[in-house]
This record gives sequence, C-alpha cells and structure tokens, in this order.
Amino acid sequence: MVSLKAFAASALLLLTTHGVGAQDSLQVDLNSADSIRSAAKTVARNLMGYYKGDEPGQTIGILPGPPPQGPYYWWQAGAMFGTLIDYWHYTGDDTYNGETSTALIFQAEAPANSYMPRNWTASLGNDDQGFWGMAAMLAAEVGFPDPPEDKPQWLALAQAVFNTQAARWEDEDCAGGLRWQIITTNGGYNYKNTVANVVFLNIAARLARYTKNESYAEWAERSYSWTAGVGYIDKDYNVFDGGHVEANCTDINLVQFSANAALLIHGAATMYNHTNGAERWRARVEGLLNRTTEHFFPNGIMVERACELEDRVQCNVDQHSFKGYMHRSLATVAILAPFTRNDILTLLKTSAAGAVSSCLSDGTCGFRWDAGSYDGDIANGPAGQEMSALAALSTLLVSEQFAAPLTNGTGGTSVGDPDAGSDNREPEELVPITTSDRGGAGVLTAFLLASTVGCLVWISGPWNEA
Repeated sequence: MVSLKAFAASALLLLTTHGVGAQDSLQVDLNSADSIRSAAKTVARNLMGYYKGDEPGQTIGILPGPPPQGPYYWWQAGAMFGTLIDYWHYTGDDTYNGETSTALIFQAEAPANSYMPRNWTASLGNDDQGFWGMAAMLAAEVGFPDPPEDKPQWLALAQAVFNTQAARWEDEDCAGGLRWQIITTNGGYNYKNTVANVVFLNIAARLARYTKNESYAEWAERSYSWTAGVGYIDKDYNVFDGGHVEANCTDINLVQFSANAALLIHGAATMYNHTNGAERWRARVEGLLNRTTEHFFPNGIMVERACELEDRVQCNVDQHSFKGYMHRSLATVAILAPFTRNDILTLLKTSAAGAVSSCLSDGTCGFRWDAGSYDGDIANGPAGQEMSALAALSTLLVSEQFAAPLTNGTGGTSVGDPDAGSDNREPEELVPITTSDRGGAGVLTAFLLASTVGCLVWISGPWNEA
C-alpha cells in the first residue's frame, strides 16, 4: 500500500489554515461533522439550482441539455441523483429525496423500465444507461425510501440494466466485451471502451453481493478478466480508455480518466467483500488503490490528470464531474475492503480540504482543488464541479457512518425482479433518408403548401364573412 506520510505536511497545512482565508470562501471545520453537514447542504442547494426538471414545461429528471439546448448529456443527471442519494445517506438531509425518486422512476421509462428512453437514443451508450442503473443500485444498498408498490423498485431497475447489457455482450469482436454505444448508427459504436465494461462489472458485482446470486458474480469476473486481458488494465494497474473493433481492440487509447479507475476499484472491492476476501480480488484492490493514489492524488489532492494541466484546463463538461465519482467510490471501498480504511480516510480528508478551498460561501465551487482558492471555472458545467465538491464533503462522514451497504439478508428492503428488462426492445435505429423518401416528402410538402394557401384564400375571401 502506498504510504500517505508524504502527504501529511500538506494535509496538515490545509486542515489547520482552512477558514482563515477571505470572507467569501466556504467556511468548514473538517473535524466537525455538523460543520461538514452544513457546508454540504450549502453546496447541494447550489447544485440543485441547475436542475429545472421540476419546473412547468421542463422534462423530469434531466439537467439542461443536450447540447446545444444545454451543456449536459442525459447520463450526467443520473450521476447527479446518485450523488444526492449518497448525500442523503451520509448527512441525513432528505430535502431532495422527492425529486430524486421521481427522476429515477421517470427516466427509467415504463413499461420496460431499463433506462433506455427513446428521447435519448441518439447518444445512448452502455455507460450512460449504466450510470442510472448504478444510482438505482445505490438506492437499494443504502435503504433509500422505496417507491410505491405500483412503481418500479430500485433493485429491479438495476437488474433491468444488467440484463439488457448482458444480452449485448458479444464475442465476435475483440473476443468479448461491450461496445461503447448501443445503437449501431451512433458514433462510437465501433469502440469497446473501459467505462462501458467497468460500469457493467460494477453493477454485476453489487447485484452479486446484494442478492447472493452467483450468476452475477460470474459476469463480474468475466468482465474484469476481459478488460485486463485486452490490455485496458495493465500489470501496474493503469486503467486505459479503450480500443476499436477494426483493430481487434489493440489500438489502445492510453489516456487515463479517473471515472474508469473509480468504478473499477469500487467493483473490485465489492467482489473482495462478496468472496470473503478472495486473494485475487484483494490484489486487484491493492494494485488499483496504489496506482490511483499515485496518479490522481499528487500531494494528496485529486487532479484529473488527463485534462487538468498545469497551464490550462481542457476538461469537458463530463470530465468536470469525475472527481466526485472517485471520492464516492473510495468511501465505499474503505467499508467493503477494511484493509484500505486508514489510507483512504486520510486521502479523502486531504483531498476534500482542497475541494473546500475551491468553494465560495454560497456553495459555488471551482474545478482546481489544488489552487487554494476559487478558480472561476464555469466554462464547462458547472453542475459537475458542484457534484464533485458535494461528494468530497459528504463522504468525509463515512468515518462516523461505517455501515456496509445493505443486502437482501442484512436489512435491504428493495424488491427485485431477476427477469427485469429481459423483454425489453432495443431502441429502433434511425432509418437513412433515401431519394424516394425525399421525393415523397417533396410531394407531401407541395400538397400541404397548396392546402395552406387555399385555406388562407378562403379565410380572406368575401364568402367567409359572417
């Protein structure tokens, strides 16, 4: 395990000097649970200011978008509501439980309830679907209030996502794995990437632990073995992005995003717990945590290394939210794999101090956590910045709420459906427009135009007078 002693000096400096800065900075005592809850409440309120789905004429469950209508794609709202479930779990503040429950049910889209809404097929990836599925799984694991009996239940929603994705696993190209996109005509359908596969692994592992059904565990093992076997996880536990099927997935994009590592280590720790400490899963957790700490937490404060550069930030809207997934995942890892607890708690506290230093008193938070002050970064987001800061604050409370995620044998009440999603119909692809289509459309347009002109003549003529 990587020693965190090298971070001690910077951590102590941050923790002892925080709160002495400018009056407009967010004031938090990171040694006080009440102070952390108060600050988290402020940031959560700021985050929900970007959500308009509960307003008249708006769509329930989404952040403004997709581009160019707004900056956010569909999946990021699923990640936001997952963040709010964790916020409730750690702080006890149920202010946003109603909006969260309504959004998770609505966006599942009845009757299939598998998070494949028809309005989002043009950009629907396995990872997008999976982020909503992980939010539903989290709701089951933390005892989030169950929906009414006539509504889809949290566990069943996660199972529906798993079942639809397991049906898409194909061995023809790259000897296995999931593609990035679901629809064949979507850009990226020829890309088998890490995030699609680790989201699937993550859900499978958590379903295995929650239900004790070993078929889910087998899928988690299979997904990890494929992702490592194809080279997306190397011997040093670097986690790369993906490859194209035309190259048999050998043209690996070596960029490392924290979201991939976060979801992978969460899934690995879940399997370590589920297998009662299997040595292979312990080795994977240790290796991933070591490399994650080294790569993403220089000086103990998280940096999105692929796009957060010393002289500039070139992270997109999605990437501005990644730090939150890392903090949330590591907090759960500390519970599921107790041998990681001390190192992770130290890391979370140091990094959270950096996050807090980026926030203003109204809960507006920046992106650079190692700058020591608010960086004014609002170009790409800024809901992602708020999600990340909220996660950093909320997960600090894991030290006083060290209860393991629930299972159906330890108090979990969510009702499942092993066949959920099995009768789901894949979204229909857009049919290319042909010459005959254009001709038919032209005839129809001409007919409608003539009819409209005729109506206008009728209305304006003397024979239409009363």
